Amino acid sequence: MRATVTFAFALISGVISAQGPTVHRLEATPETVAYGYYWSEATPVLRIASGDIIDVDTLLTNSPNGLSRAGVPEDKIQESLKSVVAGVTGDRRGPGGHILTGPVFVEGAEPGDALEVKVLSIDLPIDYGYNGCSGFIRANCDRAQGSMIIPLDRGAMTAEFLPGIVIPLKPFFGSMGVAPAPELGRVSSTPPGRHAGNLDNRELVAGSTLFIPVFVPGALFEVGDGHAAQGDGEVDQTAIETSLRGRLQLTVRKDMHLSWPRAETTTDYIAMATDPDLTAATTLAIQEMVDFLVSSKGLTQHQAYQLVSIAGNVAITQLVDRPNLGVHVKLPKQIFK
Repeated sequence: MRATVTFAFALISGVISAQGPTVHRLEATPETVAYGYYWSEATPVLRIASGDIIDVDTLLTNSPNGLSRAGVPEDKIQESLKSVVAGVTGDRRGPGGHILTGPVFVEGAEPGDALEVKVLSIDLPIDYGYNGCSGFIRANCDRAQGSMIIPLDRGAMTAEFLPGIVIPLKPFFGSMGVAPAPELGRVSSTPPGRHAGNLDNRELVAGSTLFIPVFVPGALFEVGDGHAAQGDGEVDQTAIETSLRGRLQLTVRKDMHLSWPRAETTTDYIAMATDPDLTAATTLAIQEMVDFLVSSKGLTQHQAYQLVSIAGNVAITQLVDRPNLGVHVKLPKQIFK
């Protein structure tokens, strides 16, 4: 059954009603994006009930001119990207550069709660992505070369980087986050933090769930920075950057009280943290996993720390989203019988 709903925020293309959670279609337009920021004072573009699903478009972080210079034909550059880049100007941009769809106000979310973001599906609406060259060791980059356009084989879910080098596609949203604490003001979309944001955690594919601390009423969820594939660290600043369409279920968790984002995949529990100092980020992420094991598995701190050393995997999530570096700790579910 389809029902037409008129919102006070008349920015949405439609809402699909069905038995169970309501599915809200949210397209990327100049009126429905936050260009380069997370902010407690951002105006919501959609209000949903806890447990509802957003069917959301996100746009790659580039411009039509940049894609054209890199060799993308005019007819393959999305009209929605052209519209957003042309239509969002001045103080509606920055301080970061990511095009984020949202914010979405989730009814019932209050500071101290957690927002559960269940990634139900991710699709590739375009058949290419790009990779630049900058990041952690810029001396490796040939500055004469521009962005590399990488064709995506959406049937095989692979991308040929160079002849004989084939990359499996595992799309995920590099940025999923909520508004940070009000005293932080308008926060750049570049560095991740307690509000999640630009985590660039390649584990957050379809079938995964992200849990984010809530800092303002409604949470004000935003999503973007689509990646078709990425390695841990994202060392040259970019992955295979592309536009994505996903279905995300947003649920308020009154029973969870988090200091940092956490996640769960079909195979692992994941703790995460960020800090300008890599040692501090690593310490925080390990402690987050220890705290999770103490609270959810009934272990002592001593036992939990031992278990992280025996069975956990500490990984650098990203090295390039300054000032914050990201670390995550994975613990396989299969060890719990």
